[in-house]
Amino acid sequence: MKILLDIKDDKAAFILELLNNFKFVKAKPLTPHKAEVLEGLKEAVEQVNMAKAGKIKLKSARQLLDEL
Repeated sequence: MKILLDIKDDKAAFILELLNNFKFVKAKPLTPHKAEVLEGLKEAVEQVNMAKAGKIKLKSARQLLDEL
């Protein structure tokens, strides 16, 4: 199982050290770029799920192209 944690910068070193002391846990920090990409993907999946549930209406491909 993989878990993504959001930890304050001043506590990150402590949490990483704590997790690395467990033989059954592999912990490594994400680069800021990877964290940003994951956050964007998470938001996109949430929007798709909301659209499937009928809670929001997504833009059409034509509307997206018109914005460019």
